[in-house]
Amino acid sequence: MQERGTYYKNVMSLLGALVATSVVLGLLGAGLMMPSVAAMGAAARKGVSIFDSLPGEFTQNPLSQQSRILASDGSLIATPYDENRIIVPLAQIAPVMRQAQIAIEDSRFYEHGGVDPQGVGRALLSNLRGGSTQGASTLTQQYVKITLQENALRNQNTKAAQAATARSYTRKLQELKYAVTLEKTLTKDQILQGYLNLVYYGGQAYGVEAAARHFFGVKASQLNLPQAATLAGLVQAPSATDPIRSPAKALTRRNVVLDRMHTLKLITDAAWQSARKSKMVIHTLPAQNSCALSPYPYFCNYIKEWLLQLPALGATRAERSQRINQGGLTIQTTLNPRIQAATQEEINAKIPPGSQMSNGVAIGGAAAVIEPGTGKVLAIAQNTTYAIKGSPGRTSVNWAVDAKYGGSGGFAFGSTAKMFAVATALQSGMPIDSIIYARPADATHPAIFTNGDYPPGDKCAVYPGTTWPVRNDEGTRVGPISLTDATAFSVNTAFAGLVASLGACKVRDMMTNLGLHRGNDGKPIGTDPKSGTNTGPSAITLGSDSVAPVTLASAYATIASGGIYCAPSPVLTITTSDKKLLPLPKGQCRKALEPTVANGVTQILKAVIARGTGAGNDLAGGRPAAGKTGTTDSSKQSWFVGFTPQLATAVWVGTPDNPHDSVSMQNLQLGNTFYPGPIFGATVAAPTWKLIMDRASAGMPVLDFGNPGSQVQSGDMVQIPSVTGMTVSLATAALAAAAFNPVVGNAVASSLPVGQVVGTQPGAQALRGTTVMILTSAGNAPSQPTPATPATITQPTPAATPGTRLPRCRPGGPTPCR
Repeated sequence: MQERGTYYKNVMSLLGALVATSVVLGLLGAGLMMPSVAAMGAAARKGVSIFDSLPGEFTQNPLSQQSRILASDGSLIATPYDENRIIVPLAQIAPVMRQAQIAIEDSRFYEHGGVDPQGVGRALLSNLRGGSTQGASTLTQQYVKITLQENALRNQNTKAAQAATARSYTRKLQELKYAVTLEKTLTKDQILQGYLNLVYYGGQAYGVEAAARHFFGVKASQLNLPQAATLAGLVQAPSATDPIRSPAKALTRRNVVLDRMHTLKLITDAAWQSARKSKMVIHTLPAQNSCALSPYPYFCNYIKEWLLQLPALGATRAERSQRINQGGLTIQTTLNPRIQAATQEEINAKIPPGSQMSNGVAIGGAAAVIEPGTGKVLAIAQNTTYAIKGSPGRTSVNWAVDAKYGGSGGFAFGSTAKMFAVATALQSGMPIDSIIYARPADATHPAIFTNGDYPPGDKCAVYPGTTWPVRNDEGTRVGPISLTDATAFSVNTAFAGLVASLGACKVRDMMTNLGLHRGNDGKPIGTDPKSGTNTGPSAITLGSDSVAPVTLASAYATIASGGIYCAPSPVLTITTSDKKLLPLPKGQCRKALEPTVANGVTQILKAVIARGTGAGNDLAGGRPAAGKTGTTDSSKQSWFVGFTPQLATAVWVGTPDNPHDSVSMQNLQLGNTFYPGPIFGATVAAPTWKLIMDRASAGMPVLDFGNPGSQVQSGDMVQIPSVTGMTVSLATAALAAAAFNPVVGNAVASSLPVGQVVGTQPGAQALRGTTVMILTSAGNAPSQPTPATPATITQPTPAATPGTRLPRCRPGGPTPCR
């Protein structure tokens, strides 16, 4: 009976609260009158019935809170959020803040059971006397109301959100039922903790931790008395008493809180007077929810786009966005602030923001730094200010990454493509000291390549019935040339022949193997974006397709790591608000090349810096490095990509707003430096690369690359059987039995009978499975072989005598070696 009596007493209190609420909401005048005092007994019994029928289970969904994107050293990159909230336990909220909030909102919080009869009576009396309008909602009731609204908004239920704060008898009664129920399931400290993390303090700050950081630049645990009183006073009218926009009103409201705390004897006379005399000091620390506010805006945007494609964050882009903006994630990234700063500063120094040609075409520069063997994206930079609307030196487009991550789609990568042909050649068994052939070519007389220069069935070859003219933009050497020199001096016609002999599709497959793809659609190099058909050897051989710096740096990092390809990744870990790690993509690293092959490619690329087109850009302290220049047709885009064992960096300098590559770079004034003539990869990109790499490598141990080994150094060479004196048919059979591809070449002057086999070319050794040419006798009459157009080749063929094995050359494809 006593419990039933207590229950009726509680209900009477609730009904009294409803009367007060009606008065507060101004509904009495509208006819929403509560039963008269004379009818209170009947009202109580009816109230109990109504109260009992209401649902009592109160659901508290996880609060929306900001996520944090951090650099590798823990410094802040951005705080994406829908609501700027950082949830903290009560122990991390200063006691003075808790006291201030309770004092001004619900001084009897620790004494009532969710509804405060004294507060209701005081508010009712004040209202009936015509005094200032007072409410009677406890902290618990406020917590219920705001939680219901928050839950509805998270579920995108506008009607439910409006109902949660509606000025109605039904809503208030339900709120009271929830408050009473909540007090039975949670402790007072748990309710207070939830309240302080939930309420809105203005300035887009939800919860006391975000508010403390936003207005005062401190954590909630560090708040002093004036600061705590200021925040506590904001809850009632956050916009009207915002200390940034309305400092005078904020000061007045703060002092009201201080007075209340003093009246309740929560603070001493001295503390009260000192706090009241103190000035309103604001130290704003805006949350970096927008990438435009981040210290690394382009990397920030790259990260957000990367996360929006991560399955672990949800099944759809919308779900992932909600998880990022509401889930309180901690995203630890790979960004190295020291390397990022060096990269950004050197890009800006060499290609100042806003740089233009005399015709007004913008000159852009971008760089990406990758860690070999891990794929970590350590830095990306470009010579612009992040801005949604573009103007000279301002853009939101990230030139360093693929289009799907907010990038431009990349730029033609020029002769940096030659590295992939070198890797294919060495993997095919060609030795490092191979001799290939550079056909003569100049601006007016290009070397002409046809479908017949490629292996039969090569779908990436020049289309049948068409020709491909190739000019030498950087290297001008012609005739027999070593593979190393052809790379060092970037001889286009030598590589056109090399790719033809290897098979263009084979080189394209090597590009794909090393992670290279087009920046605009992620498709393989040299394929039509619409049909997917092959577009010929130009993109594969000379880099006419567009590639992003991050992608190109990653491919070169595979060589630096000794053949381990790792997909570029900007994220180290993702931790949920309850300290659980989310899974990241697996299998991001794989063996793409044998270490000996990768080391062989490195040995050749070292010559580019030592004595080739990149000469003069060797790194400080004799640090071993390798790389490749790249210049597109008529100097429209330029590159340098290079690496040490620890870092791989791609630098692009070009015309970002020149989509059809119609404007050439020449006679550039960049800052205080004038660059006369056409711009090559060695002109600006290579020196910028050196400056970045010297600073980024500072403090790292000086490491050398691995040895390519004798097989890569000398090639996969096998003995050619002696066929001198045989008939052509017997020689053909002998060579085929030795796993070579025999072809009959031109007759040479010889003392052997006409038609007999004089020898072979190569003479003693050849790459396993490659073409060996059979040379036949033309008799004693002098006869010089008629030169045919070589695809890759070496020395001219001298006259032979019986038993002579001609000098070794680099055979390739169906075209005879000579």
